[in-house]
Amino acid sequence: MAHESTSAIYTAAGANLAIAAAKFVGAFLTGSSAMLAEGVHSVVDTTNQILLLIGMKRAQRPATATHPFGYGREIYFYAFIVALFIFLGGGAFAIYEGIHKLQHPEPAADATFLGYHLSGFWVNVAILGFAVLAEGYSCYVALKAFWAEKGSRPPLAAIRRSKDPSLFTVLAEDVAALMGLVVALAGVVLAHILDMPSLDGWSSIGIGLILVGMAIFLMIETHGLLIGEAADPELVAAIREVVRGEVGVHHVNTVLTQHLGPSDILVNVSLDLDDTLSAGQIEAMVTRIETRLKARDPDVTRIFIEVQSRASAMVAPAPAA
Repeated sequence: MAHESTSAIYTAAGANLAIAAAKFVGAFLTGSSAMLAEGVHSVVDTTNQILLLIGMKRAQRPATATHPFGYGREIYFYAFIVALFIFLGGGAFAIYEGIHKLQHPEPAADATFLGYHLSGFWVNVAILGFAVLAEGYSCYVALKAFWAEKGSRPPLAAIRRSKDPSLFTVLAEDVAALMGLVVALAGVVLAHILDMPSLDGWSSIGIGLILVGMAIFLMIETHGLLIGEAADPELVAAIREVVRGEVGVHHVNTVLTQHLGPSDILVNVSLDLDDTLSAGQIEAMVTRIETRLKARDPDVTRIFIEVQSRASAMVAPAPAA
């Protein structure tokens, strides 16, 4: 799914860069706090997409003597940094700017551009409308790529089960961005209609709270991946089924799995085998198991099989994956 991830990230980065430029122009012309907060948010999002691309590139490095299992977890590290950026660079700034606006409320200023008088209100509305369209397209691309990977699972469950933060981080950013744009648009419109400039500040605080909430959610998800998560229960069950089908296997003691990257799964299996099996038969069995498991799921890249009596395995049981 690397192609889908990269395509979604490039689309999001391009959209956010264009949106950021438009928002900053609007903030400069009108003095809107919500517009400034949204502009900073878009810059943070663009930076985040660059970080994700760097993480994906670094994660593809081959294994070395010092990192024998490769660098797949690099993408998890960079995704966690992205979550921190959203929290500090987007959410905290938007809340600060909103509080500042509440202390010094001012209506959206009109502007003059190329000799034309422009209404500050309509400048903000036009820019936010453009941002909604651009962000909506970016969200559609990210959602399409995410569904291609996760199928028909419910959105939240799909994100919780996903091992590819490059996809669900971009999707979460786009959703947060659309929610922020709706809040910003509501704040700008209501501040103009009700003649209450303070609503612009409140909308900036609302945007900040959305970003902080999304950042905390992403931190929790990427933290789990960073310290090591098991493969999907369906894959673990399939591994047990494949191993149990081998003649001479008395009992599957444990199946331990861990994601070393979005498409890099480590599998460790402890088996109680028939004592009459010869070394050659055990070797052939191990080869068949490895072949079948890798055919079942190409993401299974490393397989370790341990021969251990059931009684011995029960003395110091390992946690089930």
